[in-house]
Amino acid sequence: MSYTAPYVDSSGLTIPTYIDIRDNLIEEFKNIYGQDCYLEEDSADYQWICIIALRMYDMLSSVQLAYNNRGPQTAVGSGLDQVVKLNGISRKAATYSTCDVLLTGTIGTVITDGAVVDKSGYVWDLPSSVTLVSAGSPATGQATVTATCRTIGAISALPGDISAISTPTSGWTSVTNLTAAAVGTAVETDVELRDRQTLSVTRPSTDLLGGTIASIASIESVTRYNVLENATNAEDMYGNPAHSITCVVEGGTTTEVANEIWLNRGLGVYTNGDVVVNVTDPITAVITPIRFYRPIYVPIYVTATIYPLTGYTTATADAIQEALSDYLNALQIGEDVTISALYAAAMAVTDDIHKPSFSITLLTAAKVASPQQSADIILAFNEVALGAVANITIIEE
Repeated sequence: MSYTAPYVDSSGLTIPTYIDIRDNLIEEFKNIYGQDCYLEEDSADYQWICIIALRMYDMLSSVQLAYNNRGPQTAVGSGLDQVVKLNGISRKAATYSTCDVLLTGTIGTVITDGAVVDKSGYVWDLPSSVTLVSAGSPATGQATVTATCRTIGAISALPGDISAISTPTSGWTSVTNLTAAAVGTAVETDVELRDRQTLSVTRPSTDLLGGTIASIASIESVTRYNVLENATNAEDMYGNPAHSITCVVEGGTTTEVANEIWLNRGLGVYTNGDVVVNVTDPITAVITPIRFYRPIYVPIYVTATIYPLTGYTTATADAIQEALSDYLNALQIGEDVTISALYAAAMAVTDDIHKPSFSITLLTAAKVASPQQSADIILAFNEVALGAVANITIIEE
């Protein structure tokens, strides 16, 4: 391709490549100083031309970045942050995992600035002050509180994983978690923010379902959601009642979620779910019960049988476990776990797919550690896969 000056057409701003700029400068140099000029790679003039060409290309690339940052589909980073503000939204910050834990000990024990540890070594902070109160006979002190992981991001904890006390306190004897942790998230990516921006512009539309989905997605601390509509006169395939919407929402306070559903649902539409929040109309004072679901976390166990090839190390096995766990935690509410996707996630850790450092001879998965199968795992509309490195087993042949 020969040098062409930057131009704008229907596809956007087009700039010449570094090679085009360099070759054009060489051509012009020879036109001035003669075609017999020595401009091979080892010449000083060639090196100087390359430096100038690179600086010109860097400058044009900056211009193209600024041009692309004018719209949400091509903007990146801070440029995208500024563009989406026009739609009244902002990039979601990284969040910390939280988990309800049961503390046991002597009645009246006060735990100040307590912390607990899970089996992977992650520390979880308790509320600043917790008092153990009477819990039946024999008389023991208990308290159920929400612990927050100190490490930001998707730190998972299955039931029973949080069982060690990090800050010993007289009268406090044990800790455990009866439910899985609500997994935190990393900083919202450009792709995720673009998708949410697209949803946000549907909020004022005539599509009430689309508006409901967009409003739920706009809640700052909401991470995942699944919204279903049953417009028929009978229960749907999931058992949801007739003429209803069913919202399954991860994150956000119950009040925030209920208010957004109330504001956007259709008139006379039944809201389905096991979480009930009474929303009061600020004008008429009419109280409307709004229902929705919280997701059910389903631990997924995976076993991959690996045949090591050239370049395979223990670090490779660790990377496979991390990749499989990350794939599972990236699934949306109601999405099934497919065996083919698990294969793809595992193979993605190799640098060169044409020269992999391992071969997967068998991959099985299930909702329990055993037995496992080489079949897709079907999840209900209100279930979401929960991945954990501890649940990924690598067997080397």
